[in-house]
Amino acid sequence: MNAATDLREIRSVELEITGTCTLRCSHCCTESSPQTPAGAMTPEDWHRAITDIADLGIPRVQFIGGEPTLSPHLPQYIDHALDRGLGVEVYSNLVHVRPTLWNALDRDGVRLATSYYSDNADEHEQITKGRGSHARIRASIVEALRRGIPLRVGIVEVLDEQRVAQAEAELRRLGVRVIHTDRMRKVGRAADPADGLPSTTELCGRCFRQRVSISPDGEVAGCILSRFLPAGNVRLQPLAEILNGGRWAEITATIPAPRAACPPDDSSDCDPANTEACEPAFDDDLVPAPALTAHTATVLEASA
Repeated sequence: MNAATDLREIRSVELEITGTCTLRCSHCCTESSPQTPAGAMTPEDWHRAITDIADLGIPRVQFIGGEPTLSPHLPQYIDHALDRGLGVEVYSNLVHVRPTLWNALDRDGVRLATSYYSDNADEHEQITKGRGSHARIRASIVEALRRGIPLRVGIVEVLDEQRVAQAEAELRRLGVRVIHTDRMRKVGRAADPADGLPSTTELCGRCFRQRVSISPDGEVAGCILSRFLPAGNVRLQPLAEILNGGRWAEITATIPAPRAACPPDDSSDCDPANTEACEPAFDDDLVPAPALTAHTATVLEASA
């Protein structure tokens, strides 16, 4: 194994099981949309990748996209990951969850994540570019909570004077306990083409060291934010070979060291939403948060 790589430090792998999304969020880090192809990875490729992740001792996977619920194979991927002893998070925009998929999400060992942008439907949909998405996402959040599915929500500040604090307060009133906020990251659709490739300063430092991602076409990078730094492709070579290879170590050496907290800990609004989910915070065991953060309380008081 390359001396610069320690697979024991890798905590999770983001599996972009489709590039297609029901939304076209203005800041999507993977530039997903209804027109984006699903990708070249087959169900057999994804099953092999999940098996390889478990065999490497990596403890968790996150199914993301695009919008992972658009893949008809997601329940089978969830089952395979759980059968291999992996923790599972599904990062969905929650615009539409099929009844059979709710049953898959209800399984022990599965957690759910989504993105939410505003308590105001018009502002929320200005970001998601999806008419009616606010009401649908909110209803799915309520359903997930009703079912007792562990849930975290990311809020990304995309617009000037966006109602971030009010969105957080609304989520807490609904019963969401784990909420992360972040600024928009200049990658994907939010990047300025004049700048060329995104800067590694947009990364939190955990990608490549503690995070891995696999794109819809099989390319392996440190997280979905760092897709511009591919180290190999699982359709062409085993995952272990990529992670132990010189290219992986070479890229890792260029990434700034991790900061105390993982900034892009939000959404996957490439949905994901993930804006930018470099850190699937389901690692944190969904520790309950205070009723309101100090920032939220201050903003709400000022706007009262």
